[in-house]
Amino acid sequence: MEQSTRSFRASLAAMLGISLVIILIAIDSTVVGTAMPRIVAELSGYDLYSWIASAYLMGSAVMIPITGRLGDLYGRKPFVLLAVVLFTLASAACGLAQTMLQLVLARGVQGLAGGMLVGVAFACVPDLFPDRLQRVRWQVMLSASFGVASAVGPALGGWLTEHAGWRSVFYVNLPVAVLALPVIWRYLPHIVHHEGEARSIDWFGALLMTAAICGLLLATERGQMHGFGNPLTLGLCALALVCGSVFIWHQHHSRAPIVPPRLLANQGARQLMLLGLSTGVTMFVLIFYSPLMLQGGFGFSPKLAGFVMTPLLVCITLGSIVNGRLLPSVRRAERVIAWGQLGTLVSCLLLAFVSIRMPQGWMMAAFALCGFSLGFQLPNLTLQMMAASGKQDLGVGSAMIQTTRMIGSMIGVGVAGVIVNAAYVRHIAAELAARHLTDPALVQLISSPQVLIREQDQATLLTLAQQQGIDAATLLETARLGLVSGIHVAFLLCALIAGLSIFISLRLPPYEITKNR
Repeated sequence: MEQSTRSFRASLAAMLGISLVIILIAIDSTVVGTAMPRIVAELSGYDLYSWIASAYLMGSAVMIPITGRLGDLYGRKPFVLLAVVLFTLASAACGLAQTMLQLVLARGVQGLAGGMLVGVAFACVPDLFPDRLQRVRWQVMLSASFGVASAVGPALGGWLTEHAGWRSVFYVNLPVAVLALPVIWRYLPHIVHHEGEARSIDWFGALLMTAAICGLLLATERGQMHGFGNPLTLGLCALALVCGSVFIWHQHHSRAPIVPPRLLANQGARQLMLLGLSTGVTMFVLIFYSPLMLQGGFGFSPKLAGFVMTPLLVCITLGSIVNGRLLPSVRRAERVIAWGQLGTLVSCLLLAFVSIRMPQGWMMAAFALCGFSLGFQLPNLTLQMMAASGKQDLGVGSAMIQTTRMIGSMIGVGVAGVIVNAAYVRHIAAELAARHLTDPALVQLISSPQVLIREQDQATLLTLAQQQGIDAATLLETARLGLVSGIHVAFLLCALIAGLSIFISLRLPPYEITKNR
């Protein structure tokens, strides 16, 4: 059904269905982040802290480009429906997990489903609205849905964690999925752009891409634990590099490439993918490590931490709405991304100097600026990539932006993990050496940041300290300073990346809103 013959009511209903899918993805990402310290405390698995996020990211990064291409070839509606069902089942499995390993595995499956949703959901918009001006206006609806769900997420996650337990943050996905399925089934049209053409996909290329992404993830995870100079870590990095290089070479020689060579040859598309990578690094480090800083470093409750972080995600919506209103009237629309990167740079610098003595209002203002800045980046990256991709490659083009963001997130959480852990260990080692403390049980307990977020560990530390005549409060304060200083360095790294991204953003090719393709 073409847009010209589709009623406004049908278009609105279809967009509501897509918005519910976006809400499903967004709310899951943000409620889980606030609950993470409590999950680690109950399941005693700080060593797997980053894997709860990394398993999800790996599954998503693998599935986004594959599903994006399949959506181009066979239409997006079947994949949206399948992904919603799988995401719902995986969410229930997360809530039922009894160990950290079970939770990590369930999050991996959830990531596969989330990647399927991201790979096809955003590309449904140009299917419904081929005209770019209409697309910009309707895209605001998705950005607002993402922002509102993200804004509610931290506070909701904190409230649920305190009053209903951390498992409830996964069950909250279930009613959203129940609402989304019938709306998508009834109103989302099944549009296929390659009707009548030979339709196949390069599964060997998919295997190469999976190996490259998994190698990169495993390398970043091992780098956090054993350093990036470890032989196995270097070997995994080499595997990722070789598989990635062979994948790109193979796409130029495959008869059914996942990523068409014409897209890889497009300079604007390459710049946008690089910006997607950098945005993923900064955004994920902020969302993933801010709750740890607030709860572990400052001693905030999950509910208070969620409240303080809420402006970060509320202002993504506000920034997206303002962006949608400004974009058609801006002479150089492609440079709006640079405005957002500048705001990210300033906000990351502010967050790098946040302390427990700072008024909560100032903390919230820094998070608000960061969110507003992201609102000028996230929708524009997708819109400009769609314009660069052309009609036949809309799905894979949109998917590549999401994939590079996921890969950036994996790199960001890995590098930030190394920085945070190194700073923490350095502070604790200095404190233990100064006090000549060598008791194995005490040293093992204080050597993990888990002690800052798990009440049982703090009680054990207090008992051990009393037995040895040590002031446990001073030890905990040193641990908090070490954790916060490491997270501050990670935020400074995000500011540096945002600064480099500004130069890339200013060199993007022109983006004409009124031009159709």
